[in-house]
Amino acid sequence: MLANSNATANVAVKDLARAKAFYEGTLGLKQVDDIGGDLIVYKSGDTFINVYHSEFARTNKATAVTWTVGDQIETVVKSLKSKGVAFEHYAMPGLKIEGDVHVGQGMKVAWFKDPDGNILNLVNG
Repeated sequence: MLANSNATANVAVKDLARAKAFYEGTLGLKQVDDIGGDLIVYKSGDTFINVYHSEFARTNKATAVTWTVGDQIETVVKSLKSKGVAFEHYAMPGLKIEGDVHVGQGMKVAWFKDPDGNILNLVNG
């Protein structure tokens, strides 16, 4: 039923202005809409990310958004790190950490958080 429909990621934040600075300034996303001052829509590749103000922000403990960056993962990690992004390191079976990238089982992945603690990640996919 939904196999041919696009999906949009939704990211809850407490401070929309701080989130805007991060998603635009740090991640380089382009804003395509601002709805009522409580929701900003960003374009990312062929998809969209809704960043919205919510009283429930900072409660998610799982990955909220994943970007598939191919063989550019190390370059993207280095670029984000130069902008002050701190990467998360997790002990995961079958994966070893090389710098800030988890490597193993035919994949490379790196996790980081936005200013509200939403977990974001990059994968070589």
